[in-house]
Amino acid sequence: MVANGIKPNEASITAVARLAAAKGDGDYAFDLVKNMGAYNELPRLRTYDPVLFCFCDKLEADKAYEVELHMESMGVSLEEMEFAALLKVSAGTGNEEKAYGYLQKLRKTVRCVRDETAKIIEDWFQNFECNGLELDVRLVKEAVTRNGGGWHGLGWIGKGRWVVRRGNVDMGGKCFCCGEQLACIDIDDTETETFAGSVAGLAMEREVKAYFKQLDAVVKELYSQRGNWPLIIFHNKRVRALLENPSHRKLIQEWIQKEVLYTTPHGSNDDWYWLYAAVKLRCLLVTNDEMRDHIFELLGSNFFLRWKERHQVRYTFLKGNLKLQMPGPFSVVIQESDKGAWHVPISGDGNEDSTQGWLCITRPSACGALGEDAVSMETSENGHGVCNGSKLLSPCKQKCIAGCNNEPESQDSDNKPATMAGKRKERSPSPS
Repeated sequence: MVANGIKPNEASITAVARLAAAKGDGDYAFDLVKNMGAYNELPRLRTYDPVLFCFCDKLEADKAYEVELHMESMGVSLEEMEFAALLKVSAGTGNEEKAYGYLQKLRKTVRCVRDETAKIIEDWFQNFECNGLELDVRLVKEAVTRNGGGWHGLGWIGKGRWVVRRGNVDMGGKCFCCGEQLACIDIDDTETETFAGSVAGLAMEREVKAYFKQLDAVVKELYSQRGNWPLIIFHNKRVRALLENPSHRKLIQEWIQKEVLYTTPHGSNDDWYWLYAAVKLRCLLVTNDEMRDHIFELLGSNFFLRWKERHQVRYTFLKGNLKLQMPGPFSVVIQESDKGAWHVPISGDGNEDSTQGWLCITRPSACGALGEDAVSMETSENGHGVCNGSKLLSPCKQKCIAGCNNEPESQDSDNKPATMAGKRKERSPSPS
């Protein structure tokens, strides 16, 4: 093409790289990718994949790691298949440090792994016998807390062979195989500060609607459950209108007297206020708003979706009775416990009725005796009565902020309440 004066594009270079990789010439394929800049073309994930997989299949680990570094330098994000290949080549070459690092990268990148990835993880642990670090338990627990729960990142812990099983967890997040309680994972300290800062920054850059009987019920229910009044955030324009309404005035005055009502100033978007307060104070946010507006899109999905899963409380009414939908007691993500155990969720077959499968990976000296709750893999798969009577962790108690931008769906039939879809009034977009 070049000899004929035709400028190659990304698609043609990718096609040639695939042909070279298929012949086992990963070096030539990688040179093609690295020289794309000469043609003012940028590589994509599909451009790198033939090169990376070629090196991984040939167990040329150092070259595979070089490809990963080049991808990062070009701003190309790796996904599950790429990390799984790098984990496999690290396992095949016995690189324990790299294998640990790629497990952590998988944890950050995907929620549930494909069955093919699960088999790579199984093979690694079944053949990995190296002893881990001997760390102070307090330091490990502090690292887990600092990271938001669910991982410590300090390296392999414990000694001896790993026990790898496939099983399930109960509704409260307790593993049927080893009896360990899975964590409800939050964003870590650094991510919290970064997230709060980005909310505040965007708010300052861009700053120049309620069923009151139901809202009152939500506020009082939260107080009865937790002993603290939630912070209620309204726009001042709405507060003024409500104070003028005799049927609402008493309730608003009660909130003002208790100092639980914060009014946002004229011209401001109240979304920024309740979101910033909830993030900065690390508390629960009571709202049916699904937060799909453009202002939330500006925050990106990395921090926001993980934070939302851990902190949002939804509410609905069934025949006038309030039902709070609290965050789940555990997170369905790859987890590394302070005892050194690993739990890896496996993607299902798409059947909603199928039970979530997990890899349970432990070694006795890392997490102590499995105890009475431990069962064989065969027993764990049926999931009947294995952990009956065991004490489960409930969601962490936190202070609450009540967001009032939307309305709950009332349920007047005998049907189960529908999942809240964030029914809210359409807003005109903020000026850019």
